[in-house]
Amino acid sequence: MSKSFKIFSLILIILLISISISGCKKEELKKIRLIEVTHSLFYTPQYVAITEGFFEEEGLKIELINGKGADKCMTALLSGEADIAFMGPEASVYVYNQGREDYAINFAQLTQRDGSFLVGREPDPDFAFEKLRGKEVLGGRKGGMPEMTLEYVIKSHDLIPGEDVNVRTDVQFDVLASAFVGGEGDYVSLFEPVAATLEKEGKGYVVASIGKEAGYIPYTCYSTTRSIMDKDPELVQKFTNAIYKGMIWTQNHSAEEIAASVKSQFPDTEDDVLVALINRYREQDSWKPDLIITEEGLNRMMDIMEAAGELEKRADYNSIVTTKFAQVAMKNIKK
Repeated sequence: MSKSFKIFSLILIILLISISISGCKKEELKKIRLIEVTHSLFYTPQYVAITEGFFEEEGLKIELINGKGADKCMTALLSGEADIAFMGPEASVYVYNQGREDYAINFAQLTQRDGSFLVGREPDPDFAFEKLRGKEVLGGRKGGMPEMTLEYVIKSHDLIPGEDVNVRTDVQFDVLASAFVGGEGDYVSLFEPVAATLEKEGKGYVVASIGKEAGYIPYTCYSTTRSIMDKDPELVQKFTNAIYKGMIWTQNHSAEEIAASVKSQFPDTEDDVLVALINRYREQDSWKPDLIITEEGLNRMMDIMEAAGELEKRADYNSIVTTKFAQVAMKNIKK
């Protein structure tokens, strides 16, 4: 056997082994079914974690599902159709209070303000909430965090929902924009990039930020069932690590760089609009600088639920929240 043939054979074997190892690594990625309450730039750090490969670094492959509402997300989580749910923690309060044994536990927080904007039919740079008196607002599902926060803000401006302002809760979350464009309501509460799309088309105009008005609350968090958390804590930790990497990357990069990173998640939104909306969310301090869901924050959220008449009993913080995964991620991953 010639020397050159031996060398060729050795190279071929090395290549085959490399391909085999590479294939095994891909196969080793564990699929996680992540259901999100809606698909919005409000959740930019999550999409950064996906597009920048942080989940793959942790050995995970994300199957992203648009749940189109917290109620649907929770149903999917409890029925086993999703492994992790991303939604407002109010959903876990409702489930816990029902006495369910395998309830949802929140383990990481991504956003710290409401991400919706009040949209009117005309540009109004001098908008004041008093202008809502006698008007109709499409607010979303009753008992959902967006609708309850909207009512909280309206009340903070000395207006009474149902008396001074008609807040409609009969329109599903995912069709609010189309209902408004179709002529329903004087105002509507929308997330981005939907609100910006209406502005671009001349069919609606942002007049106020609900997030700025409402202040800090644990608006959207990650949760899983107690059984999954007990059975596979390593999975929850790896997921939390990836999200934290996405948060850090978002904090350390420009709006233009972030827009380029998440473009694949919003292919129909123009680059300049993406940059403007990322800046809009960044300027109002939407994204939490850490993952910890605090007891103070959860209590404030339950205050809003009580004010909306949607909470009969407050849930125990230590029962529906754990911070251990967030603490480990923040300790081990450098900013």
